[in-house]
Amino acid sequence: MNKDSRPKVRFVEVSPEEEGQRIDNYLVKKLKGVPKSRIYKMLRKGEVRVNKGRIKAEYKIEAGDSVRIPPVQTAERKQEVPVKLNIVQSLEDAVIYEDDRVIVLNKPSGMAVHGGSGMSFGVIEALRALRPKAPFLELVHRLDRDTSGCLMIAKKRSALRYIHKQLQEKTIKKRYWALVNGIWPAKLKFVDAPLKKHQVKSGERLVRVSESGKPSLTSFRVIERFKDLSLVSAEPVTGRTHQIRVHAQSVGHGLVGDDKYGDDMVNQKFKKNGLCDRLFLHAYSLEFKVKPDAKPIKVNAPLPDNLDNTLLQLRKS
Repeated sequence: MNKDSRPKVRFVEVSPEEEGQRIDNYLVKKLKGVPKSRIYKMLRKGEVRVNKGRIKAEYKIEAGDSVRIPPVQTAERKQEVPVKLNIVQSLEDAVIYEDDRVIVLNKPSGMAVHGGSGMSFGVIEALRALRPKAPFLELVHRLDRDTSGCLMIAKKRSALRYIHKQLQEKTIKKRYWALVNGIWPAKLKFVDAPLKKHQVKSGERLVRVSESGKPSLTSFRVIERFKDLSLVSAEPVTGRTHQIRVHAQSVGHGLVGDDKYGDDMVNQKFKKNGLCDRLFLHAYSLEFKVKPDAKPIKVNAPLPDNLDNTLLQLRKS
């Protein structure tokens, strides 16, 4: 490495869109490929300064802050998202709402929201690859890999903060369609059962109803009944992992196509008959505000063809 190519001290000004982040998270994004341990060491030793002063990892940056970034060798990840893949290209067609603050996608089933756990990339990485000039794209919330429907991405940090506040205050309405085993009782309008994560020997993560778990509440409403199945609308009041799936299972009505919490015999029967070869859970509606003085926005995601066809076949039988 010659002298000119060596890393140098940089002074970076925090933009309004970057405001509110912890300095450690800010540095992780600025210094791609640098281990977090090295970043925390730089903070402890005072190599990183804000407005010429030492700061701690939990310091929240403000617009206009001058951040001193010490000379450090960064290593960009070599693996890039192949933007020509059909599943990546289809994300632009999956946009069902967009303004200057947020994007809402009708996420396809089978695609993770982010890379990891054996996935080289997910929705957020693919969207960033499709829109390389976008200054800010961050997931607002998550959907299970096998769940389809409304997924929101923030285009501004201010929008991300405000929508997260609504999630904490439980003022955002998220509604799902789920096809469940058995005839769901009309009187069963709420499932209020604490949930706890467990990890089995294989490393698989499962969620169970447990008295020592976190408080969890889901409202259910029957939309349509079939011979031995029910289509329900589920609205999670809290946002726990696998909440709808586990709450439905806990009252004896597991979801069709659910390989973690459903009925294996029912799932095999559906696959054999060519009815449904995926989890029947779809986030069909999202209602939120992008800023305090704005009118609520309601976005609806059409049911995917494979789930729609399943219902058509059930109505004929």
